Amino acid sequence: MQEVNGAAGGLEVPCRGAGCRAREAAGRGKQHRRPAQAPALLCTACRARLGLELMRLPDLYEECALALGASGPRREKVSGGPLPGMPFNATAADVRAALMGVLGAWSALVVQERGAAAPRRDAAALSRFLLQHVGWLATHPAAGELSEEIARVVRRARRVIDPDAARQMTVGGCVEPGCTGSLTATVRARAPHEPAEITCDADAAHHWLGHQWLQLSRRVRPATAARAAAGTRWISAADIARLWGIAPGSVYRHASQAQWRRQTRTGRTYYHEADVQRTLAGRQGAAAG
Repeated sequence: MQEVNGAAGGLEVPCRGAGCRAREAAGRGKQHRRPAQAPALLCTACRARLGLELMRLPDLYEECALALGASGPRREKVSGGPLPGMPFNATAADVRAALMGVLGAWSALVVQERGAAAPRRDAAALSRFLLQHVGWLATHPAAGELSEEIARVVRRARRVIDPDAARQMTVGGCVEPGCTGSLTATVRARAPHEPAEITCDADAAHHWLGHQWLQLSRRVRPATAARAAAGTRWISAADIARLWGIAPGSVYRHASQAQWRRQTRTGRTYYHEADVQRTLAGRQGAAAG
């Protein structure tokens, strides 16, 4: 792993956290990871995210319990839940088991390596226990795996609780001067008339709505161009319509007229980000003129 000296003379290493791994995947390079201050292996933002997700897990566990009889992949269950023949949400049950498995396994690691007294085996007690040791865990060689597993089970639980609540897409690095955060656009499937929200994972004050995307994209474009050789982002027609505030039919018309590059995955068509930005930025300029 690359190591560099920080501004204060301390050793810095690329963060191994889930947030920074997502930044790397979006930017196709380790240079998109934020630095962690040794001996920690998680940057400040990823450690804060880990703590927040650990705090949220007990509530997610209980909310998944409420979803056990809700719609979803179903099977009959004859004990420990709905009565025989009643619908049973197998996905909710699987997520609850996975959540307890993750909390139990990492708590066992702390008990074994730190000699701590084992907590009660329930979601709230296990989460509190891990929060008490989160500083030590952030320095553990497996800190990245912990961050990834917690983030993954949180995503799974949220999909069970509200599968249509939102979809997210990575936009790129934050455009505010000096900010090392990443921007994410959130599209809410159940509120099609509400604009998408673009937020920074390092500073909640860095926040934009979908109709401001064109102005923001001009500031993002230099970073996008810099990573063009490493990889390309593809955007669905639905996301284009929401982010730019245009009708889906207009998306297809622009795609045809401007001959946007496209690719199809699992039956859905995605368009080349650079083509979309070039056309719609031109459209905005013409409207302003």
